[in-house]
Amino acid sequence: MKEMVSVYRKEHFNAAHRLHNDAWDEATNDKIFGKCNNPNYHGHNYELIIKITGTINDSTGFLIDLKELSDIIEENVLQKFDHKNLNVDCKEFKNLNPTAENIAIVIYQLLRPKIEKDLDIQVRLYETERNFVEYPVSLH
Repeated sequence: MKEMVSVYRKEHFNAAHRLHNDAWDEATNDKIFGKCNNPNYHGHNYELIIKITGTINDSTGFLIDLKELSDIIEENVLQKFDHKNLNVDCKEFKNLNPTAENIAIVIYQLLRPKIEKDLDIQVRLYETERNFVEYPVSLH
């Protein structure tokens, strides 16, 4: 059996968003989301780490060409989200609250079809230095 290995690519993007639930009144939104419910939005300098896991290609010695992975992230994530208002500019969040959790899942869904099926992919998204999410979650 071939050894499993993981490689990581780190990128970043800046984006604004507002956490808000239209089904709730303003008082409830303020109570649940606090400053993140600012009607004029607020921004983050997101750090994005994509983890790819699988077996090394015997021909190249790579798990995945990291330049190719960088290009895939640039085209499918950064061009969509960088310097955008996620609520207003991005169709992915038209009906989805752009929490860090939801952003990570959307990024995964954008990247998964672009990465070879025999490679696992995981998204780690830092909203701040201390707050981050991972998707999907490994239960091992």
